[in-house]
Amino acid sequence: MGGGRGAHDVMAQRRAARLALLAAFSAASVLLLAGGVRSVGLVGAGFGGLAACAAGLWWTLTRRGVVRVCAAALAAAAPAAVIAFYVAAGLLWLVLLSGGLWVLAACAGWAALGADRAPTAAPGVPVAPPRRPFLIMNPHSGGGKVARHRLREKATALGAEVVLLDPGRSQDVVALAREAVARGADLLGVAGGDGTQALVAGVAAAHDVPFVVVAAGTRNHFALDLGLDRNDPAAGLDALTDGVEFRVDLGRIGDRVFVNNASFGAYAAVVQSPAYRDDKVRTVLQLLPDVLTGHHGPRLTVCAGGVTVEAPQAVLVSNNPYGVGDRAGLGRRERLDGGVLGLLSVRADNAAQAAALLRGRRSPGLTVLATRAVLVDADAPMVQVGVDGEALSFPAPVRCAIEHRALRVRVPRRRPGVPRLRPRLDWRRLRELAFGTQQPAPAAR
Repeated sequence: MGGGRGAHDVMAQRRAARLALLAAFSAASVLLLAGGVRSVGLVGAGFGGLAACAAGLWWTLTRRGVVRVCAAALAAAAPAAVIAFYVAAGLLWLVLLSGGLWVLAACAGWAALGADRAPTAAPGVPVAPPRRPFLIMNPHSGGGKVARHRLREKATALGAEVVLLDPGRSQDVVALAREAVARGADLLGVAGGDGTQALVAGVAAAHDVPFVVVAAGTRNHFALDLGLDRNDPAAGLDALTDGVEFRVDLGRIGDRVFVNNASFGAYAAVVQSPAYRDDKVRTVLQLLPDVLTGHHGPRLTVCAGGVTVEAPQAVLVSNNPYGVGDRAGLGRRERLDGGVLGLLSVRADNAAQAAALLRGRRSPGLTVLATRAVLVDADAPMVQVGVDGEALSFPAPVRCAIEHRALRVRVPRRRPGVPRLRPRLDWRRLRELAFGTQQPAPAAR
Protein backbone atom coordinates (compact mmCIF):
# COMPACT_ATOMS: atom_id res chain seq x y z
CA MET A 1 0.00 0.00 0.00
CA GLY A 2 1.33 3.49 -0.83
CA GLY A 3 1.34 6.16 1.79
CA GLY A 4 2.31 9.74 2.37
CA ARG A 5 5.83 10.76 3.10
CA GLY A 6 7.03 9.96 6.59
CA ALA A 7 8.07 12.50 9.21
CA HIS A 8 11.70 11.48 8.69
CA ASP A 9 11.54 12.43 4.99
CA VAL A 10 9.87 15.73 5.77
CA MET A 11 12.52 16.63 8.35
CA ALA A 12 15.31 15.60 5.97
CA GLN A 13 13.89 17.95 3.35
CA ARG A 14 13.61 20.74 5.90
CA ARG A 15 17.20 20.18 7.06
CA ALA A 16 18.46 20.28 3.47
CA ALA A 17 16.63 23.57 2.88
CA ARG A 18 18.12 25.06 6.05
CA LEU A 19 21.61 23.89 5.07
CA ALA A 20 21.20 25.51 1.63
CA LEU A 21 20.24 28.86 3.17
CA LEU A 22 22.99 28.67 5.79
CA ALA A 23 25.65 27.84 3.19
CA ALA A 24 24.49 30.66 0.89
CA PHE A 25 24.51 33.14 3.79
CA SER A 26 27.97 31.95 4.83
CA ALA A 27 29.33 32.26 1.29
CA ALA A 28 28.32 35.93 1.18
CA SER A 29 29.37 36.58 4.77
CA VAL A 30 32.93 35.27 4.46
CA LEU A 31 33.53 37.59 1.53
CA LEU A 32 32.26 40.60 3.46
CA LEU A 33 33.90 39.75 6.79
CA ALA A 34 37.28 38.61 5.48
CA GLY A 35 37.49 40.73 2.36
CA GLY A 36 35.79 43.89 3.54
CA VAL A 37 35.61 46.55 0.87
CA ARG A 38 37.85 44.41 -1.30
CA SER A 39 35.07 41.86 -1.61
CA VAL A 40 33.27 44.22 -3.98
CA GLY A 41 36.34 44.20 -6.19
CA LEU A 42 36.54 40.40 -6.02
CA VAL A 43 32.96 39.99 -7.20
CA GLY A 44 33.38 42.69 -9.83
CA ALA A 45 36.54 41.05 -11.16
CA GLY A 46 34.77 37.71 -11.40
CA PHE A 47 31.82 39.09 -13.35
CA GLY A 48 34.14 41.20 -15.49
CA GLY A 49 36.16 38.12 -16.37
CA LEU A 50 33.03 36.22 -17.35
CA ALA A 51 31.86 39.11 -19.54
CA ALA A 52 35.27 39.43 -21.21
CA CYS A 53 35.35 35.68 -21.84
CA ALA A 54 31.86 35.77 -23.39
CA ALA A 55 32.81 38.74 -25.57
CA GLY A 56 35.97 36.94 -26.69
CA LEU A 57 33.97 33.87 -27.64
CA TRP A 58 31.50 36.04 -29.58
CA TRP A 59 34.29 37.70 -31.57
CA THR A 60 35.89 34.28 -32.15
CA LEU A 61 32.68 33.09 -33.78
CA THR A 62 31.90 36.29 -35.73
CA ARG A 63 35.35 37.33 -36.98
CA ARG A 64 38.08 35.83 -39.10
CA GLY A 65 41.83 36.06 -39.41
CA VAL A 66 43.92 37.97 -36.87
CA VAL A 67 40.86 39.31 -35.03
CA ARG A 68 39.62 35.77 -34.44
CA VAL A 69 43.01 34.70 -33.05
CA CYS A 70 43.14 37.70 -30.71
CA ALA A 71 39.54 37.10 -29.60
CA ALA A 72 40.27 33.45 -28.81
CA ALA A 73 43.30 34.58 -26.79
CA LEU A 74 41.07 37.01 -24.86
CA ALA A 75 38.53 34.28 -24.10
CA ALA A 76 41.30 32.09 -22.69
CA ALA A 77 43.18 34.88 -20.91
CA ALA A 78 40.22 36.50 -19.13
CA PRO A 79 39.65 33.70 -16.57
CA ALA A 80 43.42 33.35 -16.06
CA ALA A 81 43.71 37.10 -15.39
CA VAL A 82 40.94 36.95 -12.79
CA ILE A 83 42.68 34.10 -10.96
CA ALA A 84 45.99 36.01 -11.11
CA PHE A 85 44.24 39.03 -9.61
CA TYR A 86 42.94 36.94 -6.72
CA VAL A 87 46.40 35.45 -6.12
CA ALA A 88 48.08 38.88 -6.17
CA ALA A 89 45.55 40.18 -3.66
CA GLY A 90 46.25 37.19 -1.40
CA LEU A 91 42.56 36.30 -1.41
CA LEU A 92 42.41 33.23 -3.64
CA TRP A 93 41.69 31.09 -0.57
CA LEU A 94 38.74 33.33 0.26
CA VAL A 95 37.28 33.04 -3.24
CA LEU A 96 37.69 29.25 -3.19
CA LEU A 97 36.07 29.03 0.25
CA SER A 98 33.13 31.19 -0.83
CA GLY A 99 32.79 29.22 -4.05
CA GLY A 100 32.79 25.93 -2.14
CA LEU A 101 30.05 27.21 0.13
CA TRP A 102 27.97 28.21 -2.90
CA VAL A 103 28.40 24.71 -4.31
CA LEU A 104 27.25 23.26 -0.98
CA ALA A 105 24.26 25.62 -0.97
CA ALA A 106 23.29 24.58 -4.51
CA CYS A 107 23.61 20.84 -3.80
CA ALA A 108 21.57 21.10 -0.59
CA GLY A 109 18.99 23.24 -2.36
CA TRP A 110 18.62 20.76 -5.21
CA ALA A 111 18.24 17.94 -2.72
CA ALA A 112 15.52 19.81 -0.81
CA LEU A 113 13.62 20.90 -3.91
CA GLY A 114 14.04 17.51 -5.57
CA ALA A 115 12.07 15.95 -2.74
CA ASP A 116 9.12 18.14 -3.79
CA ARG A 117 8.92 16.26 -7.04
CA ALA A 118 7.16 13.00 -6.34
CA PRO A 119 8.59 10.06 -8.27
CA THR A 120 6.61 9.17 -11.36
CA ALA A 121 5.75 5.58 -12.00
CA ALA A 122 7.21 4.18 -15.21
CA PRO A 123 4.49 4.64 -17.86
CA GLY A 124 3.09 1.88 -19.95
CA VAL A 125 0.74 -1.07 -19.83
CA PRO A 126 1.85 -4.65 -20.53
CA VAL A 127 1.03 -5.85 -24.02
CA ALA A 128 1.17 -9.14 -25.88
CA PRO A 129 4.15 -9.71 -28.19
CA PRO A 130 3.59 -8.63 -31.80
CA ARG A 131 2.82 -11.31 -34.35
CA ARG A 132 4.58 -9.70 -37.33
CA PRO A 133 7.15 -7.13 -36.21
CA PHE A 134 9.07 -5.26 -38.91
CA LEU A 135 12.38 -3.50 -38.24
CA ILE A 136 14.54 -1.26 -40.40
CA MET A 137 18.25 -1.18 -39.53
CA ASN A 138 20.95 1.20 -40.74
CA PRO A 139 24.34 -0.56 -40.60
CA HIS A 140 26.25 2.75 -40.70
CA SER A 141 24.48 4.40 -37.75
CA GLY A 142 26.46 4.88 -34.57
CA GLY A 143 29.68 3.71 -36.18
CA GLY A 144 28.36 0.26 -36.97
CA LYS A 145 26.33 -0.61 -33.87
CA VAL A 146 24.00 -2.89 -35.83
CA ALA A 147 26.82 -5.30 -36.65
CA ARG A 148 28.74 -4.81 -33.42
CA HIS A 149 25.74 -5.74 -31.27
CA ARG A 150 24.42 -8.37 -33.72
CA LEU A 151 21.07 -6.61 -33.81
CA ARG A 152 19.89 -8.15 -37.06
CA GLU A 153 20.53 -11.70 -35.88
CA LYS A 154 18.90 -11.12 -32.50
CA ALA A 155 15.81 -9.48 -33.98
CA THR A 156 15.39 -12.26 -36.54
CA ALA A 157 15.64 -14.87 -33.77
CA LEU A 158 12.75 -13.09 -32.05
CA GLY A 159 10.57 -13.45 -35.14
CA ALA A 160 11.03 -9.99 -36.66
CA GLU A 161 11.34 -9.26 -40.34
CA VAL A 162 14.46 -7.11 -40.74
CA VAL A 163 15.43 -4.89 -43.65
CA LEU A 164 19.08 -3.86 -43.63
CA LEU A 165 19.55 -0.58 -45.48
CA ASP A 166 22.07 -0.65 -48.30
CA PRO A 167 24.60 2.18 -47.80
CA GLY A 168 25.41 2.03 -51.50
CA ARG A 169 22.01 3.21 -52.69
CA SER A 170 19.24 5.53 -51.60
CA GLN A 171 16.24 3.81 -50.03
CA ASP A 172 12.89 5.28 -49.05
CA VAL A 173 12.35 4.15 -45.45
CA VAL A 174 8.85 5.63 -45.43
CA ALA A 175 7.88 3.49 -48.42
CA LEU A 176 9.44 0.42 -46.80
CA ALA A 177 7.45 0.99 -43.61
CA ARG A 178 4.19 1.58 -45.49
CA GLU A 179 4.66 -1.57 -47.54
CA ALA A 180 5.32 -3.57 -44.38
CA VAL A 181 2.07 -2.35 -42.80
CA ALA A 182 0.19 -3.16 -46.01
CA ARG A 183 1.55 -6.73 -45.76
CA GLY A 184 0.28 -7.06 -42.20
CA ALA A 185 3.09 -5.81 -39.96
CA ASP A 186 1.66 -5.04 -36.52
CA LEU A 187 4.76 -3.27 -35.19
CA LEU A 188 7.39 -1.01 -36.76
CA GLY A 189 10.85 -0.38 -35.40
CA VAL A 190 14.13 1.30 -36.30
CA ALA A 191 17.74 0.67 -35.37
CA GLY A 192 19.31 3.89 -36.58
CA GLY A 193 19.58 7.62 -36.11
CA ASP A 194 16.87 9.97 -34.86
CA GLY A 195 16.15 11.21 -38.40
CA THR A 196 15.27 7.69 -39.57
CA GLN A 197 13.37 7.08 -36.32
CA ALA A 198 11.19 10.11 -37.05
CA LEU A 199 10.36 9.07 -40.60
CA VAL A 200 9.19 5.60 -39.59
CA ALA A 201 7.47 6.92 -36.45
CA GLY A 202 5.34 9.09 -38.73
CA VAL A 203 4.17 5.98 -40.60
CA ALA A 204 3.49 4.14 -37.34
CA ALA A 205 1.41 7.05 -36.05
CA ALA A 206 -0.54 7.33 -39.29
CA HIS A 207 -1.49 3.63 -39.13
CA ASP A 208 -1.80 3.48 -35.33
CA VAL A 209 0.67 0.62 -34.95
CA PRO A 210 3.23 0.50 -32.11
CA PHE A 211 6.77 1.74 -32.67
CA VAL A 212 10.00 0.36 -31.21
CA VAL A 213 13.22 2.33 -30.81
CA VAL A 214 16.54 0.47 -30.91
CA ALA A 215 19.30 2.85 -29.81
CA ALA A 216 21.74 2.21 -32.64
CA GLY A 217 22.33 5.85 -33.61
CA THR A 218 25.09 8.23 -32.60
CA ARG A 219 23.30 10.37 -30.01
CA ASN A 220 19.99 8.57 -29.51
CA HIS A 221 18.27 11.55 -27.88
CA PHE A 222 14.83 10.06 -28.44
CA ALA A 223 15.91 6.78 -26.82
CA LEU A 224 17.28 8.70 -23.83
CA ASP A 225 13.98 10.49 -23.26
CA LEU A 226 12.10 7.19 -23.54
CA GLY A 227 14.23 5.84 -20.69
CA LEU A 228 16.09 3.26 -22.82
CA ASP A 229 19.61 1.98 -22.26
CA ARG A 230 21.70 3.74 -24.92
CA ASN A 231 24.79 1.69 -24.03
CA ASP A 232 23.04 -1.60 -24.83
CA PRO A 233 21.08 -1.27 -28.08
CA ALA A 234 20.15 -4.96 -28.06
CA ALA A 235 18.20 -4.42 -24.83
CA GLY A 236 15.65 -2.44 -26.84
CA LEU A 237 14.67 -5.66 -28.62
CA ASP A 238 13.21 -6.94 -25.35
CA ALA A 239 10.18 -4.82 -26.26
CA LEU A 240 9.30 -7.56 -28.77
CA THR A 241 8.84 -10.18 -26.05
CA ASP A 242 8.37 -8.36 -22.73
CA GLY A 243 7.13 -4.90 -23.57
CA VAL A 244 4.90 -2.15 -22.26
CA GLU A 245 3.19 0.47 -24.36
CA PHE A 246 2.36 4.15 -23.91
CA ARG A 247 1.68 7.16 -26.10
CA VAL A 248 3.95 10.14 -26.78
CA ASP A 249 3.69 13.36 -28.76
CA LEU A 250 5.17 14.01 -32.18
CA GLY A 251 6.31 17.34 -33.58
CA ARG A 252 5.32 18.24 -37.11
CA ILE A 253 6.99 20.72 -39.45
CA GLY A 254 5.15 21.05 -42.71
CA ASP A 255 4.44 17.46 -43.79
CA ARG A 256 7.42 16.06 -41.87
CA VAL A 257 7.40 14.52 -38.39
CA PHE A 258 10.16 15.12 -35.83
CA VAL A 259 10.76 13.25 -32.59
CA ASN A 260 13.33 15.65 -31.11
CA ASN A 261 13.60 19.11 -32.63
CA ALA A 262 13.72 21.39 -35.64
CA SER A 263 16.41 24.07 -35.71
CA PHE A 264 16.49 27.30 -37.72
CA GLY A 265 19.21 29.87 -38.24
CA ALA A 266 22.85 29.25 -37.43
CA TYR A 267 22.85 25.49 -36.97
CA ALA A 268 20.53 24.86 -39.91
CA ALA A 269 22.69 26.99 -42.21
CA VAL A 270 25.86 25.18 -41.18
CA VAL A 271 24.55 21.63 -41.60
CA GLN A 272 23.29 22.50 -45.10
CA SER A 273 26.91 22.88 -46.26
CA PRO A 274 28.21 19.84 -48.19
CA ALA A 275 31.54 20.26 -46.38
CA TYR A 276 29.96 19.88 -42.93
CA ARG A 277 29.96 16.09 -42.93
CA ASP A 278 33.67 15.89 -43.79
CA ASP A 279 35.07 18.67 -41.60
CA LYS A 280 32.58 19.96 -39.04
CA VAL A 281 34.89 22.29 -37.09
CA ARG A 282 36.35 24.06 -40.13
CA THR A 283 32.91 24.42 -41.74
CA VAL A 284 31.47 25.97 -38.57
CA LEU A 285 34.36 28.45 -38.28
CA GLN A 286 34.02 29.41 -41.95
CA LEU A 287 30.25 29.91 -42.03
CA LEU A 288 29.32 31.24 -38.58
CA PRO A 289 30.72 34.79 -39.02
CA ASP A 290 28.34 35.53 -41.89
CA VAL A 291 25.43 33.66 -40.29
CA LEU A 292 25.67 35.38 -36.91
CA THR A 293 26.15 38.87 -38.35
CA GLY A 294 23.23 38.54 -40.76
CA HIS A 295 25.27 38.44 -43.96
CA HIS A 296 24.28 34.87 -44.78
CA GLY A 297 20.86 33.26 -44.72
CA PRO A 298 17.40 34.82 -44.53
CA ARG A 299 16.21 37.15 -41.79
CA LEU A 300 13.82 35.18 -39.59
CA THR A 301 10.70 36.23 -37.71
CA VAL A 302 9.28 33.86 -35.11
CA CYS A 303 5.70 34.03 -33.79
CA ALA A 304 4.49 31.80 -30.97
CA GLY A 305 2.11 32.15 -28.05
CA GLY A 306 1.51 35.85 -28.66
CA VAL A 307 5.27 36.55 -28.71
CA THR A 308 7.15 37.79 -31.79
CA VAL A 309 10.94 37.55 -32.06
CA GLU A 310 12.60 39.53 -34.84
CA ALA A 311 15.85 38.44 -36.50
CA PRO A 312 17.03 35.71 -34.10
CA GLN A 313 20.28 34.00 -35.03
CA ALA A 314 19.20 30.60 -33.73
CA VAL A 315 15.81 29.04 -33.09
CA LEU A 316 15.12 25.58 -31.66
CA VAL A 317 11.61 24.11 -31.72
CA SER A 318 11.37 20.87 -29.75
CA ASN A 319 8.86 18.09 -29.28
CA ASN A 320 8.07 19.04 -25.65
CA PRO A 321 10.37 21.50 -23.84
CA TYR A 322 13.88 20.69 -22.74
CA GLY A 323 14.40 20.88 -19.00
CA VAL A 324 16.08 23.89 -17.37
CA GLY A 325 18.41 21.49 -15.57
CA ASP A 326 20.00 20.46 -18.86
CA ARG A 327 20.33 23.77 -20.68
CA ALA A 328 23.91 23.17 -21.80
CA GLY A 329 23.34 19.85 -23.50
CA LEU A 330 19.73 20.36 -24.61
CA GLY A 331 19.44 16.61 -24.53
CA ARG A 332 16.85 15.91 -21.85
CA ARG A 333 13.10 16.10 -21.66
CA GLU A 334 11.35 14.74 -18.60
CA ARG A 335 8.19 13.99 -20.53
CA LEU A 336 7.13 13.48 -24.12
CA ASP A 337 3.36 13.70 -23.66
CA GLY A 338 2.87 17.27 -22.46
CA GLY A 339 1.07 18.36 -25.61
CA VAL A 340 3.30 21.42 -26.22
CA LEU A 341 6.31 22.43 -28.24
CA GLY A 342 9.34 23.98 -26.61
CA LEU A 343 10.73 27.17 -28.17
CA LEU A 344 14.25 28.45 -27.56
CA SER A 345 15.30 31.55 -29.51
CA VAL A 346 18.63 33.39 -29.26
CA ARG A 347 19.52 36.85 -30.51
CA ALA A 348 22.82 38.65 -29.93
CA ASP A 349 23.90 41.48 -32.25
CA ASN A 350 27.16 42.36 -30.52
CA ALA A 351 29.61 41.27 -27.84
CA ALA A 352 27.72 43.07 -25.06
CA GLN A 353 24.51 41.24 -25.90
CA ALA A 354 26.42 37.96 -26.11
CA ALA A 355 27.76 38.58 -22.60
CA ALA A 356 24.22 39.37 -21.42
CA LEU A 357 23.19 35.82 -22.36
CA LEU A 358 25.05 34.76 -19.20
CA ARG A 359 21.96 35.96 -17.32
CA GLY A 360 20.11 32.92 -18.63
CA ARG A 361 16.35 33.25 -18.97
CA ARG A 362 16.49 36.84 -17.75
CA SER A 363 18.53 37.84 -20.79
CA PRO A 364 16.57 39.98 -23.28
CA GLY A 365 18.25 38.06 -26.10
CA LEU A 366 16.87 34.71 -24.96
CA THR A 367 13.26 33.62 -25.45
CA VAL A 368 12.08 30.41 -23.83
CA LEU A 369 8.45 29.29 -23.83
CA ALA A 370 6.06 26.38 -24.30
CA THR A 371 3.41 26.61 -26.98
CA ARG A 372 1.26 24.46 -29.22
CA ALA A 373 2.38 26.04 -32.51
CA VAL A 374 5.30 28.08 -33.85
CA LEU A 375 5.38 30.05 -37.10
CA VAL A 376 8.78 30.89 -38.60
CA ASP A 377 8.74 33.38 -41.48
CA ALA A 378 11.67 34.65 -43.54
CA ASP A 379 12.55 37.28 -46.13
CA ALA A 380 13.37 34.48 -48.58
CA PRO A 381 11.15 31.93 -50.34
CA MET A 382 12.86 28.92 -48.72
CA VAL A 383 14.01 28.33 -45.13
CA GLN A 384 16.81 25.96 -44.20
CA VAL A 385 15.95 23.71 -41.25
CA GLY A 386 17.76 20.97 -39.37
CA VAL A 387 15.11 18.36 -38.55
CA ASP A 388 16.36 15.73 -36.09
CA GLY A 389 19.84 16.37 -37.48
CA GLU A 390 18.82 16.13 -41.15
CA ALA A 391 19.42 19.14 -43.43
CA LEU A 392 16.14 20.12 -45.14
CA SER A 393 14.48 23.15 -46.73
CA PHE A 394 10.87 24.31 -46.46
CA PRO A 395 8.90 27.09 -48.18
CA ALA A 396 8.31 30.12 -45.98
CA PRO A 397 6.48 30.56 -43.71
CA VAL A 398 7.18 27.33 -41.85
CA ARG A 399 4.64 26.11 -39.31
CA CYS A 400 5.53 23.74 -36.48
CA ALA A 401 2.82 22.04 -34.44
CA ILE A 402 2.45 19.36 -31.79
CA GLU A 403 0.47 16.17 -32.32
CA HIS A 404 -0.58 15.15 -28.84
CA ARG A 405 -0.12 11.46 -27.98
CA ALA A 406 0.01 10.57 -31.65
CA LEU A 407 2.55 7.74 -31.40
CA ARG A 408 2.22 4.38 -29.66
CA VAL A 409 5.67 3.54 -28.30
CA ARG A 410 6.59 0.07 -27.11
CA VAL A 411 9.60 -0.28 -24.79
CA PRO A 412 11.09 -3.08 -22.66
CA ARG A 413 9.40 -3.51 -19.31
CA ARG A 414 12.84 -3.47 -17.68
CA ARG A 415 14.75 -0.35 -18.66
CA PRO A 416 16.78 2.36 -16.87
CA GLY A 417 14.01 4.97 -17.03
CA VAL A 418 14.26 8.72 -17.52
CA PRO A 419 16.65 10.38 -15.04
CA ARG A 420 15.15 13.37 -13.28
CA LEU A 421 16.48 16.78 -14.20
CA ARG A 422 17.92 19.02 -11.55
CA PRO A 423 15.25 21.39 -10.19
CA ARG A 424 15.65 25.14 -10.55
CA LEU A 425 16.99 26.74 -7.38
CA ASP A 426 13.97 28.53 -5.96
CA TRP A 427 15.21 30.43 -2.90
CA ARG A 428 11.71 31.55 -1.91
CA ARG A 429 10.55 27.95 -1.79
CA LEU A 430 13.68 27.02 0.21
CA ARG A 431 12.84 29.71 2.78
CA GLU A 432 9.30 28.36 3.05
CA LEU A 433 10.61 24.85 3.63
CA ALA A 434 13.32 25.90 6.07
CA PHE A 435 11.12 28.04 8.32
CA GLY A 436 7.88 26.07 8.07
CA THR A 437 5.80 28.73 6.33
CA GLN A 438 4.69 26.06 3.88
CA GLN A 439 4.59 22.31 4.27
CA PRO A 440 6.69 20.07 2.03
CA ALA A 441 4.77 18.63 -0.88
CA PRO A 442 3.24 15.21 -0.17
CA ALA A 443 4.37 12.27 -2.19
CA ALA A 444 2.10 10.72 -4.74
CA ARG A 445 0.22 7.63 -3.68
